[in-house]
Amino acid sequence: MEPLYTAVVSATGGREGHVKSEDGIIDLDVRQPKALGGSGEEAANPELFFASGFAACYDGALNLVLRKNRIKADTSVTANVTIGKDEADNGLKLAVRLDVSIPDLSKEDVEKYAKEAHQVCPYSKATRGNIDVTIIPV
Repeated sequence: MEPLYTAVVSATGGREGHVKSEDGIIDLDVRQPKALGGSGEEAANPELFFASGFAACYDGALNLVLRKNRIKADTSVTANVTIGKDEADNGLKLAVRLDVSIPDLSKEDVEKYAKEAHQVCPYSKATRGNIDVTIIPV
């Protein structure tokens, strides 16, 4: 891989701590969600960060695929990141559902381009074979 950019973020205190990026853009507390035993205090958590990154990256890949096919259309991707019990080892694991919207295209075309985007998105590549990722045309 030829490096193009590196994001640098430090965390202290785990799920009840703080994250800060080297450039200062991210500088906030993180808290365990109430569903995972946290206090319920509204704050960011790792799943929110992962969902944000996956949604933005996948939408970028989707737009790249559309441009290559000479299609101009508005797109929207919503990433639903779920953390749950892993029955295989009694630990935790992630699953992702990507809701893909391209209002100007048929459901069949959305499915087609969504599958193509899944092949080029860096987050899709990183998660392939590691977690369940479901893509839903909406």
